[in-house]
Amino acid sequence: MEAYERILLVKPEVFVFRIPPLTTGRGYKAADWKLDAPDWVGRLRLISIEEQLEIRLEDKTTGALYAKAPVAEANGVDFETVSDSSRYFVIRLRNDKGQTAFVGIGFADRGDSFDLNVAIQDHFKSIKKSEQAEHDDDTPKLDLSFKAGQTIKVSLGKKTESNINQNPKPASTSGGPVPLLPPPPSSGSIAGAGRPRPRPAGQ
Repeated sequence: MEAYERILLVKPEVFVFRIPPLTTGRGYKAADWKLDAPDWVGRLRLISIEEQLEIRLEDKTTGALYAKAPVAEANGVDFETVSDSSRYFVIRLRNDKGQTAFVGIGFADRGDSFDLNVAIQDHFKSIKKSEQAEHDDDTPKLDLSFKAGQTIKVSLGKKTESNINQNPKPASTSGGPVPLLPPPPSSGSIAGAGRPRPRPAGQ
């Protein structure tokens, strides 16, 4: 069965440059290329074939394949960012005979380079999520179901006698607050209940 190809990204114009061999550990620099005179101009398509990813450089008019660059991982040797610009990358071309060559690619618009970088990153993130989901499915699940004849005992505690004999509190009426009883008379008011109160002077 033939593998299904899916187009992840299309950019109508990409510049391709021959680049000098990498001589230092600081990475590639686009300033070392002849940016004003690209060696080839065409179309870029990013294709996924199941989990495989491939950058294809094609003729703008006919769509004929110029070169292709399989990408095995993000930020690897197959696809590298340069150290001095966000618009240029180094990719490793590979033909059907297994021969390889490193070339530089770039875009006039910074947004195009951003789209390519994000599409490649998202592809490998999706693969990682899929692999993690398969791993989770293979992990043995804890069986908490009851077996045949198995029972469980639940203790709810004992009611104390004080709780049983305790008189329930009267419920308050819903018509408003419960009226309070007047306080009991004090001893002083009882002792002088039969005596008339003296009137203040002038009354």
